[in-house]
Amino acid sequence: MKKPILHISNLSLSFGQGKERIQVLKGVDLQIFKGEVLALVGESGSGKSVTSLMAMQLITNGLENMDSGEIWYAHAGDRIALHELTESQMQTFRAKELAMIFQEPMTALNPSMTCGAQVCEVIQHHLNLSKSENRARCIDLFDAVELPEPDRIYNSFPHQLSGGQKQRVMIAMALSCNPKVLIADEPTTALDVTVQKEVLGLIKSLQQKHQMGCLFISHDLELVREVADHIAVMQNGVIVECKPANELFAEPTHPYTKALLACRPAMHKNLKTLATVSDVLDNPSFNIEDFYAQNELNIKQVDDKHQELYTKTPILELDALSKVYQDSGFFRKSNDIVALNKVTMSLYKGESLGIVGESGSGKSTLGKCIIQLENQSSGSIKFYGDSVKKLLELDALAFRKAIQMVFQDPASALNPRLKVGVALVEVMRVHSIGISNKERRQKAKELLSNVGLKPEHYYRFPHEFSGGQKQRIGIARALALEPKIIICDESVSALDVSVQAQILNLLNELKETYSLSYLFISHDLGIVKHFCDRVIVLNQGEIEESILAQDLLTNSKSAYTKRLINSLPGITSLP
Repeated sequence: MKKPILHISNLSLSFGQGKERIQVLKGVDLQIFKGEVLALVGESGSGKSVTSLMAMQLITNGLENMDSGEIWYAHAGDRIALHELTESQMQTFRAKELAMIFQEPMTALNPSMTCGAQVCEVIQHHLNLSKSENRARCIDLFDAVELPEPDRIYNSFPHQLSGGQKQRVMIAMALSCNPKVLIADEPTTALDVTVQKEVLGLIKSLQQKHQMGCLFISHDLELVREVADHIAVMQNGVIVECKPANELFAEPTHPYTKALLACRPAMHKNLKTLATVSDVLDNPSFNIEDFYAQNELNIKQVDDKHQELYTKTPILELDALSKVYQDSGFFRKSNDIVALNKVTMSLYKGESLGIVGESGSGKSTLGKCIIQLENQSSGSIKFYGDSVKKLLELDALAFRKAIQMVFQDPASALNPRLKVGVALVEVMRVHSIGISNKERRQKAKELLSNVGLKPEHYYRFPHEFSGGQKQRIGIARALALEPKIIICDESVSALDVSVQAQILNLLNELKETYSLSYLFISHDLGIVKHFCDRVIVLNQGEIEESILAQDLLTNSKSAYTKRLINSLPGITSLP
């Protein structure tokens, strides 16, 4: 019988003191074997990252907070009790025996050091090589993780690299001392689907090549399907199901596992709403096929909707819109960076228009130009037939009120010093909505209720809410001004699939209630296909393809669009 290389046994962990003490892990038991990948899947707050940090002994006073449990590591024919090691003893195991890839490489990397210096520091600490040997090993690692121009990357600072390149540097650092166990904590969450697929393939190939045991943490079951040998599903600090990956997808047994699988948009169906975790957990007889049958739109319904939409006059028109940035310096010639190149498009009343593409394709710049947070270099934008430039000169507040934006990161978009109710009232006061603060307060509470929050949340600060709740507050703030158009800039990309489903359902409900039009910016074609009526694919600032969402899988003409589709987890490659 095989013995695990890392065994987390009956681990229970609590934080806080006295009555405020909360148990975050409850009897967690995980076994990681040499040459195999164990995926740990669950929603935010379920205890996934805490489990991995305990395995690495990176939680301050972790042993004191343990209610029960042991963490064993197989080393040189012996078993080491990691939970009993001092910090100095544990440092000899980190990187050399157990290594970790963190979720956000920008915060995990030191911005004041070059990438090469950071990786070399780890190598020097554990392997004691000469300076030239150390540098050569670092260059070899950068080459192994398929970074372009390893010598240039070696001398580059983190801010000079793309998100995917930074994550590859983190992988190189994790592998620098040939660890036996690799822990990857949400390593692809903030990446484009194409980069995500490349990073997943890289981690899997390196894991197999070096026969490492791997703990792969994610909130997306469909994503881990491609890399995991076994999958453990965690809910509220408890492992509710653990079995081989193929068995879990073929016959999930726990309702929570079924709920996570049901939340993901079905690529081959046109659904009115997505299933949520509560739909499944609150209904023991829930059946996904019955749900699809009740919520699926037939072709005639979709065609009738499009006929109604596209016989109207557009409410927003872009004609040959271009945006050029200048990369200039004191002692060098400036270079023109073309972010948008002659983009022509229209948005219709009641339409959800998807804008997709990889990072750097110009999606966010397009949204900022429309809302006039950025001035276009050339081209025109018309809103209800009038030039946006003219509208801003005549009444800037009226235009700002008509087109609102919901940003990607709700935490940084909300003022941490203001209670959410005060933030909503402030927006309404600036735009002269409501005749008194009492009326504005009442409307703010109604808005919070309309986005699925409670009126008493009016009195709370942003840090007291989850990520999904903060995004609901961002939506409420946009709705406070009664806009005609809402631009959603990657508004669900950082959320769990279960919370994504809730927010997408909410946006669709609000569209009907408030007669809204959406410009939905995303890198996830699966979400865009479900949510949008029409999709525009941007590639290096130019429109690659414009297509109805229902035709995305069957009628895409562009090779670039097909590459984006083929990068989605669980998709059979398009020709």
